[in-house]
Amino acid sequence: MCKEMVTVYCGEGKGKTAAALGYAVQSAALGSSAIIIQFLKGKKDEELDFLRRLEPEIKFFSFARFEKDFAELSEEEQKEESMNIRNGFNFAKKVLVTGECNLLILDSFLELLDNHMVSEEDLQILMNAKSEDTELMLTGKHVNEALGRYALKIYEIHAD
Repeated sequence: MCKEMVTVYCGEGKGKTAAALGYAVQSAALGSSAIIIQFLKGKKDEELDFLRRLEPEIKFFSFARFEKDFAELSEEEQKEESMNIRNGFNFAKKVLVTGECNLLILDSFLELLDNHMVSEEDLQILMNAKSEDTELMLTGKHVNEALGRYALKIYEIHAD
């Protein structure tokens, strides 16, 4: 695991996803490939349809089934969505193991750690799956101590 290739955008305000997306566009313009996997944001077909225009250089994935954000779902829907989140996490591991892209962005991944949907052991497995050639970018609200050990660059975004 190459620590220099792990970047985190965190903070309470808006702008983390936009910063990561901008970085992906910049990377693609320079000839790199990027994959973005969104967690907990619901299935927003209009947004994904627009962003998919950037394929094949930037590929977008959301494993959400419901249109609402995770916090707005019923308990039963949250259980189902948790399985979808696990599928997204497993897909992220596969992308890292296979080296399918130069840049992998896991959007709202930090909330998975905060809400114990992904364990610190899962985080370690993910980081160990990453090759030196793949840059990993994570977004979310809070950086926990375990993640802080892996990331060299941590940017805290404050929006007014």
